[in-house]
Amino acid sequence: VLHQERRKSEEEVQQRIEHRDGKVEELLTDGRRIITFRNGTKKEISADKRMTTISFFNGDVKKIMPDHRVIYYYADAQTTHTAYADGLEVLQFPNNQIEKHYPDGTQEIVFPDHTVKCLYSDGFKETFFPDGTIVKVKKNGDKTVVFSNGQKEVHTAQFKRREYPDGTVKTVYSNGRQETKYSTGRVRIKDEEGNIILDKK
Repeated sequence: VLHQERRKSEEEVQQRIEHRDGKVEELLTDGRRIITFRNGTKKEISADKRMTTISFFNGDVKKIMPDHRVIYYYADAQTTHTAYADGLEVLQFPNNQIEKHYPDGTQEIVFPDHTVKCLYSDGFKETFFPDGTIVKVKKNGDKTVVFSNGQKEVHTAQFKRREYPDGTVKTVYSNGRQETKYSTGRVRIKDEEGNIILDKK
């Protein structure tokens, strides 16, 4: 109760101006200024004039912070968009997905399951999965997958290759031919139908 009484006294209206356009301007005893527009939108300016909060009639809220960050909350989408002075933009969605848009064109998306996807301005994409798997995709579509168990896959238009930690490399070409090079030096090649055409130990 004491806290509420103190809040009331801090928020006492010192001056009230009603404008012809229906806008009402109030100067509070604590130095804040509140402007209420005819459509219900409210603009609050802090006593030191370093922070502005605009509460729109549709529920959206825009805050301009002392460090020049602009935080916009979209009520319908329940999404927050923060724009920083250096050009970084951060979007936070209700499902806990976070997107960062950097001034150089790079985008970083953190999904609710903690998967992180980076999209670079040159077309290169990188995805980091919670299990340690990393997927890299070049602009031309070539894909490299590095698994947490040490295995690596390379996908191109010409072939798909899997590299194992022991040095074994298995390649399947787009025409269906298979080639396996074992760490022991053995090489086995199968044709399109799966027939062994070479098995060199």
